[in-house]
Amino acid sequence: MHFDEDLSSCAELVQQGDPDRFLATMAAPVAARPLLFALYAFNLELARAPWASQESMIAEMRVQWWRDIGAEIAQGGPVRRHHVATPLGRLLRADLATHIEPMAEARRWDIYKDPFEDEPGFDHYIDATSGGLMWMAAASLGQADEAVVRKYAYGVGIANWFRAIPELVSHSRIPLLDGTPEGLRQLARKGLEHIQQAEEHRALVSKESGWALLSGWQAKAILKQALSQPDRIAEGSLGQSEFRRRAGLMWRAGCGRW
Repeated sequence: MHFDEDLSSCAELVQQGDPDRFLATMAAPVAARPLLFALYAFNLELARAPWASQESMIAEMRVQWWRDIGAEIAQGGPVRRHHVATPLGRLLRADLATHIEPMAEARRWDIYKDPFEDEPGFDHYIDATSGGLMWMAAASLGQADEAVVRKYAYGVGIANWFRAIPELVSHSRIPLLDGTPEGLRQLARKGLEHIQQAEEHRALVSKESGWALLSGWQAKAILKQALSQPDRIAEGSLGQSEFRRRAGLMWRAGCGRW
């Protein structure tokens, strides 16, 4: 697909706001990039919506706006004009757009300062956000088993959540059920187990769909860091060197492995 002004805007948005997914998208085949850029730009806009205002009602309205966009795409009708919503409406299948609703509902947690009620509530948040996004991307690109994709996405989501914790805490959020070192290790183990279980069923994800999973190329390394050095989570020092980060992506992209 030709990169029109809207898609170019989506790509720029992802490059500035989500550089890891930008790199993963640029490592994917050219034909896969429009859909990935539109989805990742949407994810950024939805993730930012709860923080648009300190007034909870305004933040709720911003989240609801994206929920309405998802409904418009799912219904197969015209989608309101917007530099991200318009290309998303062109590229995302109507049946997959139904996953925007649970994504938006989960993001309402970000508006308020209440902790997660329990482990199932936390798991649902990770699955609805990380899992919903990765499944829409994977299913758009090719054949894949949804359970396998969501298993992998859960581990990726935990790795990304660990990296987001310092900022969440700075905004007076309570991002963890158990913030003790052992609680962090248990969560890191759980994330690694999910990734390993997904990898055991790698054959159920086609090569085409696999490009959507490439965005999680750093997750195992980050989870292993959190497991061995949980203090790095609060310090905000999780992550690889720039060389290892890019080399790892290039290796996986070259092998077609996530």
